[in-house]
Amino acid sequence: MEIILHSEQELPEAAKRFVQDIDQNTVFAFYGKMGAGKTTFIKAVCEALGVTDVVNSPTFSIVNEYRSDETGELIYHFDFYRIEKVEEVYDMGYEDYFYCGALCFLEWPELVEDLLPGDTVKVEIEELADGSRAIRY
Repeated sequence: MEIILHSEQELPEAAKRFVQDIDQNTVFAFYGKMGAGKTTFIKAVCEALGVTDVVNSPTFSIVNEYRSDETGELIYHFDFYRIEKVEEVYDMGYEDYFYCGALCFLEWPELVEDLLPGDTVKVEIEELADGSRAIRY
């Protein structure tokens, strides 16, 4: 699947489309350069899922927990950018998150790829020459 975003105004609809495609998968690994829009898109997806809390990147905490006000569903948002050793991920109990059945959205998954479940959905966000974003999954 591919979604092209020409402007931020298109984010809510793009996020709704992404949510419709989630199916039974629970772990989503978001790849993209710094500034590509990973956090922005995850925020829009969380809002489409009914999260009303402030959604921001867990750069320093590694993981943020949200709950959908509509379904009560838990959503975990990870940012592995500051991980220096894979042992840090073991220490945080990554398996408890990745295999609990809750939605998990991961930024900078390159740093923990060997730990990702086999059915992880790879989501690539690329900034195109005209400034639009391509979201491929």
